[in-house]
Amino acid sequence: MFTRIVKVCALVLAVCGIAMSSLPARASDSDGIVLVKSAYPMGETIRRLKSDIADKKIMFFMEVDQSKLAADAGIALRPSTLLIFGNPPLGTQFMTSNPLSGLDWPVRLLVFQDRNGAVWAAYTDFAWIARRHAITDRVAQFKMASMVVESIASAVKAK
Repeated sequence: MFTRIVKVCALVLAVCGIAMSSLPARASDSDGIVLVKSAYPMGETIRRLKSDIADKKIMFFMEVDQSKLAADAGIALRPSTLLIFGNPPLGTQFMTSNPLSGLDWPVRLLVFQDRNGAVWAAYTDFAWIARRHAITDRVAQFKMASMVVESIASAVKAK
């Protein structure tokens, strides 16, 4: 039974990998995902993003090496690392408007390598998050959050 579950999980990951390898630079507004193609290899992309986060004095919470977690579970996964960071004085304001927005805070930025070897940074569009949680009283804060994450992602953006 366990072997069957692992095989099914591997198949799902493979299908997702094939789909992810053909993603556009910016997905449709329906899913809220923003994709930025990196000009750098995986390790350098992560280093540059973390450095930019630190330079902006933004609190860095955690780096999750998803490919290592997969390997530890016996599953092959292309490089994938989740960076979690935020600015509590800004981000917690969204939760005062709708506590469920805590599902999207702190900020998560996924760095992954597609099947062609290209490295991408992906994050959730803040306008989409505002719509998702029906938050209409934090327009300036969402604009600021958007500007900050776009600035961070630009540290690795391919020209």
